[in-house]
Amino acid sequence: MHRRTALGGALTALATAAAGVLVAAAVSTAPAAAAAGGTGTGYLHTSGNKIVDSTGTTVRLTGINWFGMETDNKTFHGLWSSNPWRSQLDTMARLGYNTLRIPYSNDALKPGATATGINDFVNPDLIGLSPLQILDKVIDYAGSKGMRVILDRHRPTSAGQSPLWYTSTVSEATWINDWKTLAQRYAGNTTVIGADLHNEPHAEGTNPAATGACWGCGDTARDWRLAAERAGNAILGVQPNWLIFVEGVSCPSGGLSNVWDNDPSNDEDCGWWGGNLSKAGQFPVRLNVTNRLVYSPHEYATSVYRQAWFDDPSYPANMPAIWDKYWGYLYKQNIAPIMMGEFGTTLQDPKDKIWLQNLMAYTGTGVNGMSFTYWSWNPNSGDTGGIANDDWTTVNQPKQDILTPYLIPPTGGGGTTSPSPTGTPNTSPAPTTPPPPVTGGCTATYKQINSWAGGFQGELTVKNTGTAAVNPWSATWTWPSGVTLASGWNATVTQSGTTVTAAAPAWASSLAPGASVTVGFTANGTAAAPATVRLNGTAC
Repeated sequence: MHRRTALGGALTALATAAAGVLVAAAVSTAPAAAAAGGTGTGYLHTSGNKIVDSTGTTVRLTGINWFGMETDNKTFHGLWSSNPWRSQLDTMARLGYNTLRIPYSNDALKPGATATGINDFVNPDLIGLSPLQILDKVIDYAGSKGMRVILDRHRPTSAGQSPLWYTSTVSEATWINDWKTLAQRYAGNTTVIGADLHNEPHAEGTNPAATGACWGCGDTARDWRLAAERAGNAILGVQPNWLIFVEGVSCPSGGLSNVWDNDPSNDEDCGWWGGNLSKAGQFPVRLNVTNRLVYSPHEYATSVYRQAWFDDPSYPANMPAIWDKYWGYLYKQNIAPIMMGEFGTTLQDPKDKIWLQNLMAYTGTGVNGMSFTYWSWNPNSGDTGGIANDDWTTVNQPKQDILTPYLIPPTGGGGTTSPSPTGTPNTSPAPTTPPPPVTGGCTATYKQINSWAGGFQGELTVKNTGTAAVNPWSATWTWPSGVTLASGWNATVTQSGTTVTAAAPAWASSLAPGASVTVGFTANGTAAAPATVRLNGTAC
């Protein structure tokens, strides 16, 4: 799960991920099949506020984010599920998502990096592969379906999202060199169309003592506009065909407003992290290769943070002017294309449905509308959820129904047969006929894999210490009130009240004597170890 709040007030970002530095060897992958139809032909470039292909035909990127490579797993989330990775891409393409935005951290690119959280039974072709090798396979398969790929340097360290593009442990030089290495790795592969330079630069410190990312302030250590030029030009020096996606900041000064000092000169209008491009018209990003710049704001709903504009009496009629101010003017004045890199919501608040409907209408319909990549495919994004349900197979239809009129499907062939894209997660209770009891006993061990504000990830390993196989097996445990299941893998995991049940999957229903099973999960709430663990009713 990730999150970023943004904002002019004293807000904090809640997120997980991984990071580090990259010295991966440059390799050349075979070019993916030339994209056609929805994503055009050859490399893309810009013309005014449009993205066009190598023939000059207008292309609208209508994509989705699939995250995980920026986390400690160092690869796509959901590879632990019972839905094979190709089938997940098949569903995305069939639903109309023609572009894949892939967040990564520098740790995933290091020599020796290991990908974890993969269901080897479902994805045997990924066994033993490095994070970059898995990325290669995803890119190649996405390309075969006519999809495009945008790489997103999501964060430099696993400690969380950084306000600047560098940290005390990851230098600007590392950031730029890593981008150059990726550009060289995918040179000639027209599926990979560009670089989202750094995710959600934002304010830090209280004005006038700002220490975060500013726009147009002229301080080379903090001016994101200048840093984007340095990185963008370095990338274009080795791969001049890529688009350079540049996000906004939150507060152009790079600092949070001090509303208590009675000094209005320190106060300014701030927006979402990465979402404020209000100064880009005055201080544009200047690249050495023309027609390569795409501005990429982020935009969110109340499930991320309840901005003041959501409670304006004129809502939602007030929203177009807000979007115009922060980033829409760049498109409307034909300055540059817009590609909303992230936007999403749980849809739990009725205002959020109105927000999403109005935002999509604002982007325009048809091929001439603004491009976007929805956040996210993943159901385990804590404050937005995903298009995929918790089973990583069925689809959140209310969200999909709002997005569908604006999607331009890729044109590509092949693919595996995948499950029906509609439906709901498996939330049915445990079978009324109890599974056979354990002859002997069991042990249970728990490992917390990760935690963040508002949630955590863990693994519960249950071992059959009895003398006979348990078939089918079923493990249960309890959590404190307020802890709720977000997703699970290696079993059919459901929750009723404070009790969680992990039922054996059809492909591994038997637990032999001495054998163990590890059930993985993410949960919302304060991190808590499973209590009262039982295997088929026998206490462990």
